[in-house]
Amino acid sequence: MTDFDGRTILVTGASGGIGGATVRHLVRAGADVVASGRSSDGLEAIAAETGARTLPFDLTSEDSVRDALDGLDVWGVVNCGGWGGEIATPMDTDIDVFDQVIAINARGTLLVTKYVSRSMIRLGRGGSIVNVSSQAGLVALSGHISYGSSKAAVDNITRVSALELGRYDIRVNSVNPTVVMTPMSAWYWGRPEIEGPFLEAMPLGRWATEDEIAAPITFLLSDAASMISGVCLPIDGGYTAR
Repeated sequence: MTDFDGRTILVTGASGGIGGATVRHLVRAGADVVASGRSSDGLEAIAAETGARTLPFDLTSEDSVRDALDGLDVWGVVNCGGWGGEIATPMDTDIDVFDQVIAINARGTLLVTKYVSRSMIRLGRGGSIVNVSSQAGLVALSGHISYGSSKAAVDNITRVSALELGRYDIRVNSVNPTVVMTPMSAWYWGRPEIEGPFLEAMPLGRWATEDEIAAPITFLLSDAASMISGVCLPIDGGYTAR
């Protein structure tokens, strides 16, 4: 069942497209959603629309994460906060950008998991964590040395966390979406020389929508997925099945 019956679920990156769609899905399913982002300004719209509570904090700062999450009782978490960084090869990557992508995407996911798992274990009611990874963590994509590396790290954080937290009836999974075509992603993925070959290689041959990512996240959080843990689920139209 996907009725969350008032369970508290933290969603990071809630002001973004996938994060915002996830908040909407969870609120409709009866969850008490805590929407997080780096600044309260970006969270106001989704809070006004859905009634979600807001909790801004900085994923790159352990002090900020710890202070925000200390004493916050949650049943579930969606680690959706992230940053794309750059389009670059290993030969021309900016290491400062690489470090920042790792800090937000991988280290930030681990920091949130570190501190929310403490309250989940203390409460003793089990729970579910879903990390938003990427198909770039599963297969090599040109120009994605920073982003792909960070998401491969997220997938391993997912598997190890599932191993360690399973004894407390806490499930941990990741979703690995393909591109959601937004104005922010169109500058690269919308180029004919990029879009055409990529979609030709995808069995379903189209970009994903935000709701098509949020729905599987909601499922993995729910009791309907009560025997699923340690899974990295591609939501990519069959691209990684090639």
